[in-house]
Amino acid sequence: MSLQQLLAFASENAILSLALVGITLALVYTEIGRLTSGFKAVNPAGLTELINREDALLVDLSAQGDFEKGHIPGARNVAPSQFDPASKLLAKSKELPVAVTCRSGMASADAAKKLVKAGFKRVYWLDGGVAAWQQANLPLVRGR
Repeated sequence: MSLQQLLAFASENAILSLALVGITLALVYTEIGRLTSGFKAVNPAGLTELINREDALLVDLSAQGDFEKGHIPGARNVAPSQFDPASKLLAKSKELPVAVTCRSGMASADAAKKLVKAGFKRVYWLDGGVAAWQQANLPLVRGR
């Protein structure tokens, strides 16, 4: 396809062309944001490796009731409203790997940003949250 044909198609299909440009810009913006966020997304296998090999601190931001119904082994529960990078639990782990999770992965992404902003060097986020952990058929622990 020549450049002339491409330009002719774009002018004849303005809405499709604008949609393509919009989607492309949105993807570029999202990827740049992900690369400059300061924290790294991990899958369940990556989180398991972090916990087993590097003794990462895992903070679960699920509501207490949800946490007690099932959480990743070794996770520490902190309510999102009480999440503070300067807390005793987190302050002593500033140089260690810290991973955050929640039920779906949405609230924990914001917490990861806060940790990076507070100067934490090795921050990880479980992409998909506890739901992704369950989909990978990994065990959950009940109770506190």
